[in-house]
Amino acid sequence: MQALLSFSRVIDAVNEKIGKGAAWLILVAVLVSTINALIRYTFSISSNAWLELQWYLFAGTFLLCAPWTLKCNEHIRIDVVTGRFSARTHAWIDIVGGIFFLIPVCLVILWSAFPFAWDSIITAENSSNAGGLIVWPAKVLIPIAFTLLLLQGVSEVIKRFAFLQGLIDGKEFEKGGGHGATPDAVEVAEAASSQK
Repeated sequence: MQALLSFSRVIDAVNEKIGKGAAWLILVAVLVSTINALIRYTFSISSNAWLELQWYLFAGTFLLCAPWTLKCNEHIRIDVVTGRFSARTHAWIDIVGGIFFLIPVCLVILWSAFPFAWDSIITAENSSNAGGLIVWPAKVLIPIAFTLLLLQGVSEVIKRFAFLQGLIDGKEFEKGGGHGATPDAVEVAEAASSQK
């Protein structure tokens, strides 16, 4: 089990680095949107490439941050129902959900996404909009993101089994599920309160 936990830590570290990097795409999208609006209203010039770049950046943020969101336990849950259960019951719910729902869904999406992206690459697919961008980079994000999400799902199942065996305390996946509860947000809040 220690080897699996080491594997899980590697997955967690990779997805955290990618998620933190992808989160910066929001800033880039805001800048692109602002520049596009300024040019459009100042010079009456616009391009579909600007609009498409904005949704590429949004797609990149959404897809590449999803595994990090799962790692931080910030995904949508039904806490009204499960909030009454013990930590062990939560772990079993996460294991069943991971094995029977998350992992199979990721595999099905990957089964479709690889040919979808590959066809776009080999045909050098371009946007059908005038002045649009190439399409394959956005389509390649889908198999990349779902591979990372699949790996994070495996990591979460490993950690839940380790918790049930008493090998880890499970605090990292108990404190999620609320705005501002990510490890980074908790560290910032603790640092701010210690400065008072």
